[in-house]
Amino acid sequence: MKKVTTVNTCYGKVDAEFLTRLSTIKLLAFDVDGTITDGGIIYDNENLEIKRFNTKDGFGIYALVKEGIECAVITGREANLTSRRMQDLHVQHIIQGEKTKNVALTNLCEKLNISLDEAVCIGDDLNDMPMFRIAGLSVCPHDAHPFIKSQVDYITTCNAGYGAVRELCDLILMSKGILNPDGGFVDERY
Repeated sequence: MKKVTTVNTCYGKVDAEFLTRLSTIKLLAFDVDGTITDGGIIYDNENLEIKRFNTKDGFGIYALVKEGIECAVITGREANLTSRRMQDLHVQHIIQGEKTKNVALTNLCEKLNISLDEAVCIGDDLNDMPMFRIAGLSVCPHDAHPFIKSQVDYITTCNAGYGAVRELCDLILMSKGILNPDGGFVDERY
């Protein structure tokens, strides 16, 4: 039987092999509804759509962008507020209304000259599976669909919209020696 080696992090024990694989990541691709938001959508009487984004997730994404790691949103829905939030975080790759997320991920990796093995994806539901199957690593929030949880490489300790994406961003930064396992920066950066 193979012994699993773990690393103690601020998110608990994480498989050392998973962290080693994260160290090669050049692209984070993430879903929106149920991943970077809690999955809730509010419509007002004028059919205005409202979503809640967590600033903790935003800081994690911004930190990756600042460190030169490509970030992309690949979502099946279209919303101007998603574009606005991603622009605030300096995310350059905003792919909305995409029903074939695996095709979008493949095309983006080709455009960026990044291997699919160098991509990690985080999503919460069945429509994310095609993307998970081709990416180097797959991750889901703690409250993702049960089938998705049985298929991914890592399940975050945080729920969607409440730090799940931040947790993955932090683990990527830890794997690259930018963050300490306790969650603090190795040096003063921000």
